[in-house]
Amino acid sequence: MGVSPETFQIMDFRQLKYFMAVAEESNMGRAAARLHISQPPLTRQIQLLEETVGATLFLRTAKGMELTDAGRMFLDGVRNIFELIEQTTERTQRAEAGQLGRIDVGVFGSSILSLIPGLLLSYRTIYPDVKIVLHTMGKKEQIDALRNHTLAVGFNRLVWDTPDITAEVLMNERLYVAVNQTHALARQKEIAFSALANNPVVLFPSGSRPNFIDYVMELCLAEGFHMQATQEVADAVTGVALVGGGFGICLVPESATALQIPNVVYRPIKKVPAPTVDLSCLYRKEDQSPILHNFLNVARVYCKSHSHAGL
Repeated sequence: MGVSPETFQIMDFRQLKYFMAVAEESNMGRAAARLHISQPPLTRQIQLLEETVGATLFLRTAKGMELTDAGRMFLDGVRNIFELIEQTTERTQRAEAGQLGRIDVGVFGSSILSLIPGLLLSYRTIYPDVKIVLHTMGKKEQIDALRNHTLAVGFNRLVWDTPDITAEVLMNERLYVAVNQTHALARQKEIAFSALANNPVVLFPSGSRPNFIDYVMELCLAEGFHMQATQEVADAVTGVALVGGGFGICLVPESATALQIPNVVYRPIKKVPAPTVDLSCLYRKEDQSPILHNFLNVARVYCKSHSHAGL
């Protein structure tokens, strides 16, 4: 026969504490002293508990209080209840501190090549019980996902604040030229930005604008020339792969230099100040999640420690 919901409503959590004290002390007087109450109300509460449960929990003997078989069974259950409450309380407190739960992170192209994996590892080391779920998304998809709460945070470039989304610049990466190792430019330790005017350039990412392509074009216009765009591709991996195949040169953020593509070398741009591109962290302005707060703190420290001097 099961216990009805009405029984749980009648049963006082305080009575379970009283029961535990009496069961462990085997004496009503000692249990009352432990609980800092007088003996008569304790006796009455135990009687009410037995009435609620519908079973005799104790045998009253000359030596004190002895658990019945039903009482021992009830004691096991009560201990499980208190253990579950303790575990639940601890998990709740850890969730409140951002130490337990899940975070959905949006990543894109070159950011996942070197920087983001190290950042995520650093975060997981500090918060091992927070599950990280990665989503590969472009800029527009990340912003949409943030707004519909599919993402908690995203990483992207050349993004600006909106009324509901913060785009926090975490670092600025120096730009490099990816060049085929057989190309004359590969023999130079640094490549003048003007060299882009005389070589076909592979650009990325294709898709929604403005993006990194527009930024590179603006840099060229500021130097007084139009680049020879030979291909527009979806991401840095494809762009650098085409460089390896001899399709031209490609301007990439420093994180993309982690790509080890056959026949490709990377050279910094010779220009003062050195051209850079931002890496920003996107998140909802109203999001007060402790998990997000902790993640952002780790990201800030990690990116600061991995930023090169002068960038």
